[in-house]
Amino acid sequence: MIEVKQISKRFPLKDAKLVNKVANDDPRVKGRFFNVLNNVSFHCQQGEVLGLLGANGAGKTSILRTLSTALTPNSGHVLYEGLDAHENKLAIRKNIGFLSGTTGLYERLTGRENLAYFAKLYGVKDNDFKRVLDELTEQLGMASFLDRRFSDFSTGMKQKIAIARAVIHEPKVIIFDEPTTGLDIAASEVVLSFMTRLKEQGTPIIFSTHHLAEVERLCDRVCIIHQGEAKFEGSIDELNHLTGHDILQKSILSVMSNNVMTNPIAQDVPA
Repeated sequence: MIEVKQISKRFPLKDAKLVNKVANDDPRVKGRFFNVLNNVSFHCQQGEVLGLLGANGAGKTSILRTLSTALTPNSGHVLYEGLDAHENKLAIRKNIGFLSGTTGLYERLTGRENLAYFAKLYGVKDNDFKRVLDELTEQLGMASFLDRRFSDFSTGMKQKIAIARAVIHEPKVIIFDEPTTGLDIAASEVVLSFMTRLKEQGTPIIFSTHHLAEVERLCDRVCIIHQGEAKFEGSIDELNHLTGHDILQKSILSVMSNNVMTNPIAQDVPA
C-alpha cells in the first residue's frame, strides 16, 4: 500500500525578472517561490497500476521523484505500508524500482556490466543476480545486445537496460516515468507486456505516460495532475461518468479545464 498524503513542494525563484515573467502565466508562483506541488494526495494498493496523467510541466515527474525519495517534500507524507519514506530513506529505497527520464547508465560498460554494477550497489547476491538477469533477458528481449557496449545501443535497447536496472533487485514497488517514450511499436509492446507481468505478480506500479492506450490497457485507476494539484483520482469508468464523456482523452481535458466538479481526493485516501 502506497499513500501520498498532502505533499507540497516549492522551489525558490532567484531571478526577479523570471519571477515577474512566470507569475503572469502560472498561478503556482507565489512571491519568489514556484509551488510545483500543492497538497497532492492519492494511493495505490497492492497489485494495482495507477497512471499519473497531465500536461507537460504539471508536476508528474516531481511526484515520482518524491515517491522515489530523490526529492523531499516541504510538507506532507509518502507512506509505504505505513512507513514514512522520507524518514526511512535507506530502507525504502531498497524496495523501490525507479525509472527516471534519464537512464543514468555508463556508456563505456556493456549492458551486462551496467546491471551487475547496480546489482552490487543494491546488495544482490551473485546467484540471485544471475537468476534475475536470465529472467529479465528473456522477458525484455535483451540477449542480442546484452554484452555490447551501452554507447552503441539504440533508444529501445537503452530503455530496456534502464528498466532492467530498475528492477534488478526485485523491488516491491515500481515507479516508472514515461517508460515507453521514444520507443517503437515493438519495443513498447515488450515494455508493456513486462509491466503486465509485474502487475499479475501483485507488484504495485505507479507510472506517468501521455499514451492513453497504455492507460486503458494497464491502469486500474488514474490520478490527473494539473498545475501541481491532483484534480481527480479513480477508475477510468468513474472519470468518464463524472465528466459525461465516453472517450478518455475528452474526460482528461475536461478535468484539466476545470469543467467538472472533481472528487475530494484527500478524503478518499485511507488513514
